[in-house]
Amino acid sequence: MRGGALAPGTPLPSTAQLAERYDASLSVVKMAVGILRNEGLVIGQQGKGVFVQDTDQPASGDVADEVAELRSAVQELSVRLARVEEQLATSTTPRSGRSNR
Repeated sequence: MRGGALAPGTPLPSTAQLAERYDASLSVVKMAVGILRNEGLVIGQQGKGVFVQDTDQPASGDVADEVAELRSAVQELSVRLARVEEQLATSTTPRSGRSNR
């Protein structure tokens, strides 16, 4: 991609592998891959996977800074979501409903 970590034509790891590698939820990974698709950085091939697109556009400093900022925000949101999910899973508080009058 723009940073050169993956060569054009290289398949991305699976969603589950990316989620594990970056300690993120599957929904966050799917959203991130969707953003990469929208920006034309990757392309999906039905039944084969998602592959790095060949692009000749070098990343500007502004884009690189924005990507770093987005990564940080996604990581923070993943941590916060995990905390909320954990709280919901362990919650013993009954849901509000009708009173027993």
